[in-house]
Amino acid sequence: VCALALSLCIPCLQTSAAINGNIEKNGVGDYNQVIDSRTQSPVSQADVSLPSKGYKTKTDNEGRFSLGAKIDAPTIMSVQKDGYKPFSLTVDGQSLSKPIVVGIEKTNPHDIIIDKNMYHIGDDNYSENSANAAEFRIKAIGPFYTKSFKVGNLPPNEDAYLVIGSVIGIDTKMARDMGQSKVTTTYASAPQIFFNGNMIAELNLNGDNQQIKIPRNLIRPNADNQITVKAGKNLFQMAYIDYDDIELMNLFIETKSKLAND
Repeated sequence: VCALALSLCIPCLQTSAAINGNIEKNGVGDYNQVIDSRTQSPVSQADVSLPSKGYKTKTDNEGRFSLGAKIDAPTIMSVQKDGYKPFSLTVDGQSLSKPIVVGIEKTNPHDIIIDKNMYHIGDDNYSENSANAAEFRIKAIGPFYTKSFKVGNLPPNEDAYLVIGSVIGIDTKMARDMGQSKVTTTYASAPQIFFNGNMIAELNLNGDNQQIKIPRNLIRPNADNQITVKAGKNLFQMAYIDYDDIELMNLFIETKSKLAND
């Protein structure tokens, strides 16, 4: 259920790269650029930001942009443009040492943008060795995030997927074993994802573009639906509940043809 190619491969880039969804390939150019992933045309006036740094800019008429902020540790970069799916990417100083080209996709008629903002979930009590702890900048909203939204009719030939643009801070055993978390003495349970009160996934790794198929029988057509993300807990703290602090950004529902997924 997870597409983690970006977060795991980006630091290895040595040349300029084109980033399109969860696909990477070598690119050309000496500047960062946002393009339409289908037409390859530049996307002007797209909002590019580093939320944890408070940095915002816009692409020019050629889709070009620069990041005028120092990046010491992995942080989330967001790209947003009306009519396009929200896009985010976990970047660091090494991944941005060469220009990147980001391809963004236009929304489909049945796609649903749930939330484009960044949220800190947990209790604001975390180790400096926690995954990406150096980039935590906003106060926690509590141990869970929940949002209600309208869903129309889902065509019978399409499946629905919940997409989490980016998530950092997860300190599970898997994240520790993968080198994402530097906490050596403890680890946490995985954050849980609920759709209309039913758990549909656990997030064991930090990364970008994590996609979770939503069982069709859980979707309420032409009615309010609800997504909830619950923080994991430190499995070695028994005296009190110690939530695992995470930050996430860009939640939306993407529809895909069943034929394309078979």
